[in-house]
Amino acid sequence: MNISALDLNLLLVLHAVLEERSAARAARRLRVTPSAVSNSLARLRAQLGDPLVVRSGRGLVPTPRAQQIAPRLRAAFGEIAGAIEGDRAFDPRTTSRTFAIACSDVDQICSLPALARAFAAEMPRAVLRVASVDHLEATGGLAGGDIDAALAPAHPLPPGHHAADLYEQDSVFLVRRGHPCAGRPMTREVFNALRHIDIHVALGRGGIGNRAAHEQLAALGLHRDIAMTVPSFTAAAVAAASTDLVAGMPRRMAEVLLRLAPLVIVEPPMPGFSFRIQLVWHERTHLDEGARCFREVVIAALRDPAPPRQRGFGGARGPEKAASRAPPLERRGGKPGRRRTRSST
Repeated sequence: MNISALDLNLLLVLHAVLEERSAARAARRLRVTPSAVSNSLARLRAQLGDPLVVRSGRGLVPTPRAQQIAPRLRAAFGEIAGAIEGDRAFDPRTTSRTFAIACSDVDQICSLPALARAFAAEMPRAVLRVASVDHLEATGGLAGGDIDAALAPAHPLPPGHHAADLYEQDSVFLVRRGHPCAGRPMTREVFNALRHIDIHVALGRGGIGNRAAHEQLAALGLHRDIAMTVPSFTAAAVAAASTDLVAGMPRRMAEVLLRLAPLVIVEPPMPGFSFRIQLVWHERTHLDEGARCFREVVIAALRDPAPPRQRGFGGARGPEKAASRAPPLERRGGKPGRRRTRSST
């Protein structure tokens, strides 16, 4: 199709419909009538040869073609908005912009309270959107245009990505009350004989932390006999509470779940099960003033002031001096402009 023959206003309508999943809400957002939205969709369907959205229940569901288009429209209209508004001074106290951060259910439970308080204090009129790792992966990662930053275990950064250290966390194991391992030291032999629950948070696959755990366990001569896989740490704890299966997870998450289910913490068979958590973002938002302010809020809310210990997954390192305009402890991955590699938490 020759793009010069396409009315770009139709793409703006499609973008609103895909975000709102409703023709009526899209019409209110665009300040037009619902019939105008429907007519625009009909014209675009004819030009693209695809239904684009179909009705399901009380909402609209995108077709595979529309799902493919959606992140590109989001990025394109974001760039246009940035170009138009770029010369205006960003004021965190008055902005009504939406900022999106992706993380696993560990940080949704353990970090979100502190982040929500800081965000409300520093950006009182803005909107904070918390997304899952699944959503991050499904929308093209941090380069996809939908997510501003992500919380993830430290890992080699793909090209065009940046990171700042936040805190270090150690891992433990949860078993049900009355489990044969409860209240006893876990030996290497016992660990290898147990059956485990694996957590796959990234579109049904193990994420960065999962891969790091496998590598660390193998280096120590340990292996997990996997009996079950689940999409969240919360689900793993619920399953462990009613079986003899073992669930590994960050200690701070385990301590929260102890109050919600009949579980007991079991220490790992040897020390060293810790890793750093970082805030990661893409070159796409690196120089944006609003995104920079948002990152500073996240870092101030979640950073552990104590230097990380020199052990565990990824080899924790001490704090570095802050750059003048970038968040402290920042790392940069590769060079911008190269094709990105999708990252998962």
